[in-house]
Amino acid sequence: MASKDQAIGAVIFIVCAIVAIFYVVTLFYPTWLVNLAPSSWNWTTGGVQFWIVAIPVLVAFIAIMGIGAWIGWTMATTPPPKPIEEITSEIETEEKKTTEEKPMEEETPPAPPKEEPKPKPEKKKTEK
Repeated sequence: MASKDQAIGAVIFIVCAIVAIFYVVTLFYPTWLVNLAPSSWNWTTGGVQFWIVAIPVLVAFIAIMGIGAWIGWTMATTPPPKPIEEITSEIETEEKKTTEEKPMEEETPPAPPKEEPKPKPEKKKTEK
């Protein structure tokens, strides 16, 4: 049994494959779409080929401009970081405060843990 994610992935794969086939066939053989359209639309093969290229280029251009606008907006609205000098001076003042509050004590290494006595194995009685 396929999971929900696998089913969604299969649908995305099928849709992309169908759109790719439609795109390639229409780009190299546009007359099928011209013949399919009503005669009142007055489509030509050159016009279909132009739009089959122009629409994806337009979508890609808008997507790239949208990503660029998002990056610009994020950079414009994000506050600048503190200068490194300010950060280091804050760290130094904090270190001075902690050393003044606690005088340096001689550090003794922690005592090793005490070993618990191991239980003696029981002797088995042998039957005679």
